Amino acid sequence: MKPRSAEGAAQAQAVWEALRPEDRAWLLGLAAQAGPGGAALVGGAVRDALLSVTPLDLDVVIPDADVEALAAGTGLPFVFHPAFGNATVTLPDGRAADLVRARREVYPVPGGNPLPQPASLTDDLRRRDFSLNALALRVFPDGRAELLDVTGGLEDLRARVLRPLHTDSLREDASRLVRAARLAARLNLSAAPELLSQVPAALDMAGHTPRLWAELKLLLHEPRPGRAAARLRDWGAASLLPDTALLDALDARRDAGATLPMNAYAAALLHAAPDPEALAARLDLGTRPAALLARALSDTFYPDGMPERELRALLRPDAHEPLTGKDVLALGVPPGRGVGEALAHLADLRRAGTLGSAEAERAALKAFLETKVR
Repeated sequence: MKPRSAEGAAQAQAVWEALRPEDRAWLLGLAAQAGPGGAALVGGAVRDALLSVTPLDLDVVIPDADVEALAAGTGLPFVFHPAFGNATVTLPDGRAADLVRARREVYPVPGGNPLPQPASLTDDLRRRDFSLNALALRVFPDGRAELLDVTGGLEDLRARVLRPLHTDSLREDASRLVRAARLAARLNLSAAPELLSQVPAALDMAGHTPRLWAELKLLLHEPRPGRAAARLRDWGAASLLPDTALLDALDARRDAGATLPMNAYAAALLHAAPDPEALAARLDLGTRPAALLARALSDTFYPDGMPERELRALLRPDAHEPLTGKDVLALGVPPGRGVGEALAHLADLRRAGTLGSAEAERAALKAFLETKVR
């Protein structure tokens, strides 16, 4: 399939020029080794290049050649996955690139893993989730490159619309709903009516789609997780997550310059969850978010900028910052054992719930020190 207009040629050139020089050289080498069918850069890399979003993830479909042999022929480290016939190649700079043989997919059971079947590049593009993820830059052995759009993805990209490719797309794989929210938030996309009409079916299948939990965990890694969660709420899928108001608040703090790790967002979700342990298990969060939440809810002092302090400001807005060793020293207590005793006394009073403000802490500390003087 050749470019049908000067615009198509210009778009192909734009994608090509958005790639790093070393990535262009690697793709040309793959195309030469793959034979007449060449190699096709697909999905997110093409979409993001046309939106001027970087960096680009390299996902390459091989229409005709043996993927394992091709990966071995690059001379780079790789891992071959026989079940789907794809290989993950480690590029010289440490990035991962995926090579996969062109395929179609059949879902024997909605929500389950699809069964891959050999197919053409066009079939491979048509099996994808959204039209703007079904664009491809095909590179031929002679160095030619052309843009393929078999699903109307370019028009949807210009309109910044997310449109599923099939009427049962979200029922077959409910995780696509969460992926759509992530993309919509990150790239400022709107949902097509075809997507919104499939939301109820996706929610019906959510409990039968293990991949959905992996997508929800990826949502927490987005630049603005609260924005992605808000898309789910707006689309009628708020039930997939506990109350996400805290994620919105953390987004606002990120926008103001705060450094907040993924674990801070995960901790906020756990705080809102009716069953935090069950949610942590489903999202495979490990123990760090829960530990961070416990520290944020404690009375331990944390300096400005620490995620514990940022979370505490949201979870306990009326909480005061506890006195520290510096405060004890400022009251004339010499360095040493006396400082530790004073801090331990304050900690006991906090646990008893008798200190409600910094002023109360200072008064209690002064009273404690007076007893030591006597």
